[in-house]
Amino acid sequence: MAKIGVEESLTDIQQALREKGHEVIQLRQETDAQNCDCCVVTGLDSNVMGMQDTVTKGSVIEAHGMSADEVCQQVETKIQ
Repeated sequence: MAKIGVEESLTDIQQALREKGHEVIQLRQETDAQNCDCCVVTGLDSNVMGMQDTVTKGSVIEAHGMSADEVCQQVETKIQ
């Protein structure tokens, strides 16, 4: 399955993605996103410093206001 980077605080989403068979990588630092097919972030600290460096070619999903199931559906859509 896909390699998905997920912010550390999103433990329910990490668990849901693992149950669906995805490889989940915790995003602790910028380099963790490399080689991920998709990344899931909280969106709470979105672009705080105004930087726009691209580390991954995969999609980025902002999980703010979404359930774990909704995020899983978004991931499935993005990686197809």
